[in-house]
Amino acid sequence: MSENQIRLGVDIGGTFTDVVLETPDNSYSTKVLTTYAAPEDAILTGIDKVCSLGGVNPASVEQMIHGTTLATNALIERRGAKTALVTTSGFRDVMEMRTESRFEQYDLNLTLPTPLLPRNRRYVLPERMDARGEVLIPLERPAIEQLADELAAANYESIAIGLLHSYVNDAHEKMIRDVFTERMPEVMLSLSSEVSPQMREYERFNTTVANAYIKPLMKSYLSRLEGRLRESGITCPVFLMHSGGGIISLENAAEFPVRLVESGPAGGAVFAADVAARHGLENVLSFDMGGTTAKICLIKNQTPKTARVFEVARTYRFKKGSGMPISIPVIDMVEIGAGGGSLAHVDAMNQIRVGPESAGSEPGPACYGRGGKHAAVTDADLTLGKLDPDNFAGGTIPLNKADSEAALQCDIGSQLGMDANESAWGVAEVVDENMANAARVHAVENGEDLSQYTMIAFGGAAPLHAARLCQKLGIERCLVPQGAGVGSAIGFLRAPFSFESNRTVFMKLTAFEPERIKQLFTEMEEEATTFVRACDATADILKDHKIYMRYAGQGWEIPVPLTTDEARTPNVDTYTERFETTYRTLFGRSVEGMEIEVTVWSVNAYTTPLASEKLLQQPAPENVQTQTTRALFDSATGKSIDAAVHSRTALAAGNQVAGPAIITEDETTVIVPSDRFARVLTDNTVEVAVKGESR
Repeated sequence: MSENQIRLGVDIGGTFTDVVLETPDNSYSTKVLTTYAAPEDAILTGIDKVCSLGGVNPASVEQMIHGTTLATNALIERRGAKTALVTTSGFRDVMEMRTESRFEQYDLNLTLPTPLLPRNRRYVLPERMDARGEVLIPLERPAIEQLADELAAANYESIAIGLLHSYVNDAHEKMIRDVFTERMPEVMLSLSSEVSPQMREYERFNTTVANAYIKPLMKSYLSRLEGRLRESGITCPVFLMHSGGGIISLENAAEFPVRLVESGPAGGAVFAADVAARHGLENVLSFDMGGTTAKICLIKNQTPKTARVFEVARTYRFKKGSGMPISIPVIDMVEIGAGGGSLAHVDAMNQIRVGPESAGSEPGPACYGRGGKHAAVTDADLTLGKLDPDNFAGGTIPLNKADSEAALQCDIGSQLGMDANESAWGVAEVVDENMANAARVHAVENGEDLSQYTMIAFGGAAPLHAARLCQKLGIERCLVPQGAGVGSAIGFLRAPFSFESNRTVFMKLTAFEPERIKQLFTEMEEEATTFVRACDATADILKDHKIYMRYAGQGWEIPVPLTTDEARTPNVDTYTERFETTYRTLFGRSVEGMEIEVTVWSVNAYTTPLASEKLLQQPAPENVQTQTTRALFDSATGKSIDAAVHSRTALAAGNQVAGPAIITEDETTVIVPSDRFARVLTDNTVEVAVKGESR
């Protein structure tokens, strides 16, 4: 990956599609409304705009990196293909039985989420492997052929194959695949031993079914996109951002689309990590707020926190456990329905609620004038004076304040006896408190004190709300980087090519098998490297090794990093010491006399990321004034104040602005409350800090 290439980063969001063009000398960006029926239309419109801005012929683009919410939305909205699951006899209902966990402990009327596939689309075959991969009940070909004919008659588009313990021995899954391919060559197949070769059949079956469910949709979309790009003269390679924060080839993305479910938010976390590296920050809270959702991620030592399992489409007040578990490598973040398009309403308890429903881009918030009648967060921001109705999105989308006030009065004020301004204040405070509370919980779960963190805010809506969030969380400093409004798309251009291979091989340290471990890591290194080589045939490839360990009897594991030497020359004493050190870091103490187990082994292969330029020394601060002001409602005091309005393009490095102030740009707006100031740093990042806290 070269810094001298002409490259495109494209992020499809729930409301806007962001496009960034990066040339050796400069970068250009734009936001266009997402076109749901044909997402590629918005991409091509955005590409035309940025290429025109940069004076670049689209045919000169050498690389395009793309992230999208299409996979996520298809799962949430249940708009996937007609899909079947084939599993082991006796395990047909695993997806419906879930686990023993109750995500709302005391709710007697708890309603469990509906599985992605109804029972009549889940089929079984008589076969059985044990946990060591030994055959207990052999699988017979005639049984597979009979089921293949039944599935063919039902006209399924896609089939998920998930057998018990196939992560240890995949012979039966491959046998089913071979027979199905012979008898139904047009049907798409997804094997759990390839999609998610890990223990815990509930998560593995869900992940495989999700992959099969969205595979026809994503293959069709990616094929259409590639065709439309070629028609426009863009023949460069197209790569996809995956949920783990790296880039994979278009072909691998089409085969394993479940890896794209968190691709957009992952790009944002990579963007924030790059900013953290540039500024030498060790503890960062990444805050990404767009048109549909807000995402919060902890970044330690310039590296986003990662996980092996996450949930899509939480249905019960965003409670952990109420969604669809997806077992793939992913950047660990909390995501809530709090974006600019999130709709506000009054519930049965006369409380203001915001989200998760969103107005999206069609019709959009009431102020867009596209037919939206209900109040969204953007309507509240406009009413409170945070947005300029004539210069939203660079003036391409004029906003109607009267429509916002009417929607707020109808949806909120009429029920609570408040005027439009007070209703907007209520909506803003609720959405900010929702996000602050999510950040608090995420920090506590990870044993972190947010008062020691710096916030990095990006996404079209985040700079509008970041300072208020900092006030609520006790964070003294926030950075709004240049290009914040299209941060995820920029993040795509900073990400390495990468692929993480995971395998479940259960092993007690009292039965340590060094040779087996060597072979396992070798196989995973080869698999992960093959995926990366499909993107870049010549780059140097680095590898990170990790194992997931626990004390015997515990229900979940903790990730334990290993050096390359520790992976290739395994030693039981080293593994024990590594686990106990990590365990003490997380929980304060280790447990003497308990047996230790390894459940999952992991290798992440990746190319060297583009180096982050270190920040130059800051110039002496220089206070700047402006004659332009605008009425801005200060949520902290509940009063309207006159705020100075500055254009970001008119501010130079070292310029300092005292709050209350508003800093405007085409893709977002930075709000500076009265207790804070803003300063422009040498890389054009805007620092918003508590007065007297400049550093």
